[in-house]
Amino acid sequence: MQIRLRFAKDATNRKQLFRYDWNQSASASKIRASRSRQIQTLTFGRKCFSQYLTTKAVKRMETYKVKRSAKGPQKLLLPLSFGPSSSSLLYMLSGHLETQYERMNRAPYELCVVHIDLYLDAADKEKSASLLEKYKSHFTRHTYSTIGLEEALRLENIDWTSVGVSQPPAQELKASSADLQKLISSMSSATSRADIISTLLSRLLVDVAQRNNCEGILFGDTTTRLAERTLTETAKGRGFSLPWQVSDGPSPTGVAFNYPLRDILKKEIISFSSITPPLTDLVVYQEPSSHISASSKSTTIDDLMAQYFESVEENFPSIVANVVRTSSKLKPTTDHMAKGCGLCGLPVAEGTDGIFGWGGDQNPDSRPARQDSDSDSILCYGCSRSING
Repeated sequence: MQIRLRFAKDATNRKQLFRYDWNQSASASKIRASRSRQIQTLTFGRKCFSQYLTTKAVKRMETYKVKRSAKGPQKLLLPLSFGPSSSSLLYMLSGHLETQYERMNRAPYELCVVHIDLYLDAADKEKSASLLEKYKSHFTRHTYSTIGLEEALRLENIDWTSVGVSQPPAQELKASSADLQKLISSMSSATSRADIISTLLSRLLVDVAQRNNCEGILFGDTTTRLAERTLTETAKGRGFSLPWQVSDGPSPTGVAFNYPLRDILKKEIISFSSITPPLTDLVVYQEPSSHISASSKSTTIDDLMAQYFESVEENFPSIVANVVRTSSKLKPTTDHMAKGCGLCGLPVAEGTDGIFGWGGDQNPDSRPARQDSDSDSILCYGCSRSING
């Protein structure tokens, strides 16, 4: 009886042990199957996500589709900052062009990639040049160039007297980083310095596009970035420029401005660049703006708007899209006689010459024209505020 009991106990243990092993084996199989499904789902999700974003960007390029009557592909300038947005745009359009060549043995456009070097230190410029070479090795079909921001000081279509410079800084001599540093340092606030840099960058890009016979510039600005710019430029007093700064189409410079990533959020582009090789090894990411203090003297309007929309984008992405959608409905000025601002080059309506012609009111009839100014030298309100603080 005792043996039987032991036998029965052993049998029970064996039965339990078998069941346990079977359950463990079954659980392991289920876990492996579950992991396999997760991996398959994750891989499939990445592919769909990448294709989804790429399709959005490529659809914005239908303006430049292949035309039978065209003699050759249109040249387009793509500014590359090495950030996630411009790098992702380069990747997407490179893939699109490869597909076009495979299908039709021709492409509707060709890209001229330019990197504007904002660094003043020689070592930083060397690192920037090295990184550009890596981009060249991955995206070989395009032409590349790099230009220092100081080259903007050689532009003849900027009224240098408006920024307190009696003579063009570097018309005959080679532009230097010291000249650029001196000009930027003369601005009274961090916002003014950032605004001057942004303005010079835009003017230089247009000049590069014109010299390379490019019909348009493809900016890598996302929905989030365009929303930031909408409020930033409005706060700076340059809201009249929004039809060109946030919308696709011709600009007063004669070069079209296009934003293929305008339907994609910043967080989506960051996710795209972080899972898409070779971008994972190329993209340079900026530090998050969550630590910015509004009371700091080094904080700019641009920083505050970037921080604001970064938080809004996280929980209310539709608000970001609505800002861009609303600002895109704005129409540019129809005054063909309007003169260009001496600094940013955008049209300035008569009687709105900088801080002298606008007192904050919305009634154009109450804006007195500046009487003591040179008729050939005017500034828009935004540039006037940046220069005069």
